[in-house]
Amino acid sequence: MRIKLNVQSQQTATGSTTVRDATMKLLRALGMTTVFGNPGSTELAFLHDWPRDFRYILGLQESIVVSMADGYAQATGAAAFVNLHSAAGVGNALGSVYTAYRNQTPLVITAGQQTRDLMLLRPFLGAAAAAEFPRPYVKWSCEPARGADVPLAIAQAHHMAMQKPCGPTFVSIPADDWVQQTQTLPLRVKSREFAPDPVLLQSVADAINVCRRPALVVGAGVAGDDAADLVLALAETMQAQVWSAPLASRSAFPEDHPLFAGFLPASPDPLYGVLGRYDLVLVLGAPAFTFHVTGNWESVQSSPAVYQITDDPEAAATALAAISILGTMRLATAALMKLVAKRVGLLSSARTPAARLSPADPIAAAFVMQTIADIRPANSVIVEEAPSHKPAMQRHLPINNNAFYSVASGGLGYGLAAAAGIALADPSRHVICIVGDGSAMYSIQALWTAAHHGLPITYVVLNNGGYLALRAFGQLMKCEDIPGIDLPSLDFVALARGHGCHASRVSRVADLEMTLHRAFATSSTSLVEVLVDRTVPSLFTAD
Repeated sequence: MRIKLNVQSQQTATGSTTVRDATMKLLRALGMTTVFGNPGSTELAFLHDWPRDFRYILGLQESIVVSMADGYAQATGAAAFVNLHSAAGVGNALGSVYTAYRNQTPLVITAGQQTRDLMLLRPFLGAAAAAEFPRPYVKWSCEPARGADVPLAIAQAHHMAMQKPCGPTFVSIPADDWVQQTQTLPLRVKSREFAPDPVLLQSVADAINVCRRPALVVGAGVAGDDAADLVLALAETMQAQVWSAPLASRSAFPEDHPLFAGFLPASPDPLYGVLGRYDLVLVLGAPAFTFHVTGNWESVQSSPAVYQITDDPEAAATALAAISILGTMRLATAALMKLVAKRVGLLSSARTPAARLSPADPIAAAFVMQTIADIRPANSVIVEEAPSHKPAMQRHLPINNNAFYSVASGGLGYGLAAAAGIALADPSRHVICIVGDGSAMYSIQALWTAAHHGLPITYVVLNNGGYLALRAFGQLMKCEDIPGIDLPSLDFVALARGHGCHASRVSRVADLEMTLHRAFATSSTSLVEVLVDRTVPSLFTAD
């Protein structure tokens, strides 16, 4: 490896400055002084003499770096800055980049590149067509033609990442670009909001005002746009029962509210069975709809009229909706509220409360959820990546503060790392990360970052000894004797302690509440491994 660098800061009498210094000024102006990274040789010219007003968050593998930044960006509502190591590092991170893209998380991802004079020689760690590597799962990508253009490329990447629908962007930066001369960029303000078509919005309002039994379907876009308060007011005005969109990665409506009806399944038959109860369905901030398995598509024809408001043109283009309207959630919901007539009526409970479970061994995952709901701190945040136990969580752990984060991509490895990013964004709130044993092994190194920073996180690992969600899929698809499902002999207590965390194991239901209570009461990072029963979950049924 050969890097010809002079890492001394340079400032000339003409007002020009180095690319690195101009970039640091830009990052300060954009509020991106927390950098998530895993350093390598091609990033040293950026990392040298690290400024005291910047915070560098080290992840022990690049996928963890991106997932931490994902959680941080979602919790702050602002773009997070990521610095990866050349081609190999980007390759390691691509699974998490895909998740960030599906989560619609604003990230500015940079990666080192070998020096420009080496690129035609196929150098070690060089990235051929670097800007193409992360596509199509970034909104915008480039490797600037000149070193002097690096700050402008990062500024454009930030604007694109924050433009709705938000998402990750990518800039490849040759190692010798950082010492080139450039000009300091002025900070430019870009609009992020856009209003819905007033004519189409009036059409939707007219349909709402004459319908008799409306329903709302709310998705992650509502939470991402901080529009949950407006959607709550709209639901009460419409007297509409509210459903969570299939596989929504954020909570957008208080699940203990009388109008909350439950969670739509990601399968056409049961989903349209639910929607058939209504004569109008309005989908806000979500695709219409996300499916995981196929079904009887003729049921679509017999469904009620579906209307959609989204900030995502792709979601609008593929929606099974009579009318799809583009607009950001706060502007669209506020405008619709002015057009919808208030219905007179009494709020009635749309969802039967879950029956209380009795303690029993072996421990049921649903009982763990119930216990967490009983004793969790009032302002705590829930992060979930436990596919086998998601139905149990939805039934027994209601979210009423919009502080819920999950994964929209279906890929594993998000939860442990995202929890660290969320806690870094707001360490005053305790984070409870509920994760399956299979999911945890995709990003176990994230425990080190959480412990190293003393973050207030309790990782609850539900150890059922395998990928039981796959077993459920096997039953659904009538597939038998599937290999690779069992995960025997994993010791999460030993793994957590090896990464610097406090850890304990619960195998008896009598020890569960006290163990969780102690973990929730501490301000440091801890892990509780709960040995749960191996009951195969029932997936894709309406709640």
